[in-house]
Amino acid sequence: MYLGIVASHAQTTKQTSTTDSTTYQLRKLKVDEVNLVSAVYHQDGNHSAVTGGIGTENLTDFANTIDLQMSNYTKRGRKNTFLFELGVDHYTSASSDKIDPATISSASMQDTRIYPSLNWTSLNETTGNAFGFTGSYSHEFDYQSFGGAFNLTRAFNNKNTEFDLKLQAFLDTWQVILPIELRPPPYNISSGNRHDNRGSETFAPRNSFSAAFSISQVINTRLQMLIMAEPSYQHGLLATKYQRDYFTDGSERAENLPGGRYKLPIAARVNYFLDDQYIIRAYYRYYMDNWGIRAQTAELEVPVKLSSFVSVSPFYRFNTQIGTRYFAPYGQHLATDTYYTSDYDLSTLHSSFIGAGIHLTPPHGVFGIQSLNTLELRYGHYIRSTDLSSNIVTLSLKFK
Repeated sequence: MYLGIVASHAQTTKQTSTTDSTTYQLRKLKVDEVNLVSAVYHQDGNHSAVTGGIGTENLTDFANTIDLQMSNYTKRGRKNTFLFELGVDHYTSASSDKIDPATISSASMQDTRIYPSLNWTSLNETTGNAFGFTGSYSHEFDYQSFGGAFNLTRAFNNKNTEFDLKLQAFLDTWQVILPIELRPPPYNISSGNRHDNRGSETFAPRNSFSAAFSISQVINTRLQMLIMAEPSYQHGLLATKYQRDYFTDGSERAENLPGGRYKLPIAARVNYFLDDQYIIRAYYRYYMDNWGIRAQTAELEVPVKLSSFVSVSPFYRFNTQIGTRYFAPYGQHLATDTYYTSDYDLSTLHSSFIGAGIHLTPPHGVFGIQSLNTLELRYGHYIRSTDLSSNIVTLSLKFK
């Protein structure tokens, strides 16, 4: 009888220990994946907004991001996912140096932007329902931004239908930098005090609020569809004050635009699995805002599986845009205009973006490194009717 009691006690102790160990494993954070993305972007053109719609648009940007995804499970079986992302961009811009042409180098000719963010999402894997929050920060020499977001996912119809909601707010503060000839004393040309192109400037807010609504549907084993609307509102200093505008009477002023802007893009995406080798991905987007801009974008991408771990994805995107009522080329603004810009991003235009990517997922890891799960390399060439062209190369690495 004594031996029976001892054995029973030992078994109970073992079960308790196993349960505690399992609970610990569920609650302990584990690394799901790490993603590294590096991109090199270069553009050239001759319609710089800094010099009133003429002059070089030469710019080079080196962008790098790393994101770390970790997860654990709660006692109730919900999955917590934590996504930390850190981005660092460094750019050089010839046109920004024209803010003060007489100086050897403007502070904005080259700069580094740093933008960390953290997202937490709680997922019920049984129902597919989830919600989460995001906090973000961004800093550059002339601005800083604080961001917050809430995301909600609801799944229906055996997870074949999914509704997503995302609410975002960005509270920005940026320095009001004027061209050197338009600054008040003692920082203008006549004073001769040109060593600091920011000393005379004040700070102004620019706040952005948006809501993204999307619903996706699995139609059948081959076809998936998604529709999305993303209304947004911006308020504050929306003009870039170091961008010049020239008028028919020969005068010059800093760009001036309304302090409020409503935007409404509506988009649809279709993925069709033609067979085991081909996927057709189609995308369409219509955009409108209260500045008079109307734009349409259509994109087609066709991933082709060459083997079980190699695929290529050629793509093409076309965009056409009716520009804002406030735009005019160099020297064509009227002196009676209240709002004015010579930024060709806001003009009437059309553009094409064409390129391809290669996607590698070897069973034993990329280059034989087991943890290096995926490598993707993409190249794109962009050309715009306003004589702007650019090239971008992006390398993505995934570790799991």
